[in-house]
Amino acid sequence: MLALLPSLRGFARFLARDPALADDLVQETVLRALDRMAQYEVGTSLKAWCFTILRNLFLEQRRRGKKEREVLANYGQHPPQRAVSPADGRQEVHELEALLWQLTPLLREALVLIGAQGMTYAEAAEICEVDVGTIKARVSRARTMLHKLAQPQAE
Repeated sequence: MLALLPSLRGFARFLARDPALADDLVQETVLRALDRMAQYEVGTSLKAWCFTILRNLFLEQRRRGKKEREVLANYGQHPPQRAVSPADGRQEVHELEALLWQLTPLLREALVLIGAQGMTYAEAAEICEVDVGTIKARVSRARTMLHKLAQPQAE
């Protein structure tokens, strides 16, 4: 589980958009995973199991009586605000981040799990509690939308 901490932290930072909250989320994830280790099925993906715990914790913390889709819809409407300095050498990363936040929350989540976290489609599907085909379709749509968004607008 120790080897998963950097990936868990990265996903938590993506969800929480705050390093301190992400660290708290990872800590709680590890505690819950250790507490529920008897529920882990040997032979399945420990990474997917831990990511599922982390995602569920995040949604649980944000839900406060709302349905999951309402939480994700609200979450997706407020991308993180950062001052971008062209001199910092990370302009492309900031541009990609801005494009990612233009995607719907479900498409963005699928793309981050597959693209940034290097998960298999099966692992991502397990985490999101959908079929593998649904994850594949979401990633495909997300990539297509990113490509369209990245094209210069004709004037």
